[in-house]
Amino acid sequence: MTAILTDTAAVALWQDLIREAGRNGAAPLDEDSEAYLVFLLMRHLRDAGLAGHVLALDYLNARQETPRREALRDVGDRCLLIAGLYPHQAQRRLVGLDYFLNLGTQAYAELAAGARAAWAELYRSLAAGFARLVRVLVEVRRLGSGHDAISALDRHSLALADPAAAALEFPGAIVIAGSRHSC
Repeated sequence: MTAILTDTAAVALWQDLIREAGRNGAAPLDEDSEAYLVFLLMRHLRDAGLAGHVLALDYLNARQETPRREALRDVGDRCLLIAGLYPHQAQRRLVGLDYFLNLGTQAYAELAAGARAAWAELYRSLAAGFARLVRVLVEVRRLGSGHDAISALDRHSLALADPAAAALEFPGAIVIAGSRHSC
């Protein structure tokens, strides 16, 4: 965003930022994903406990809770936020971006499997487009800070998870899957 707007509703500001990030990051979102991301950001704006969660344990606990909808959604949401906005948290936890990509995708997919029709479609869409949502949040962070927040290895993980967006971002590049640990 080129100017600071103070007289516009918070939802509209977040929506403009998400749209700009989608355009800049070669990852435009559909209307439902965009709306979900906007309200996710508004809901977690003041989530001081975000860094304090062990997400794998949260996921395992969520699978055993009844009802599990909210707990699984929180796991997916937190994975999305950490992967896109706080990649340094992954580095501190000694895991790669792919950890959050896989865990968040699985949480949303499992949520879709147990949800009613309309919600199931939304969560299936979030699971399928998880890497694209992360790519948009990475761009949101870059727009705010002016520098790229993720490592080359994490950018490669994003490219593997969302080849269509990677093709737009890196025209002519060929993304090759491989082991993270091979050198």
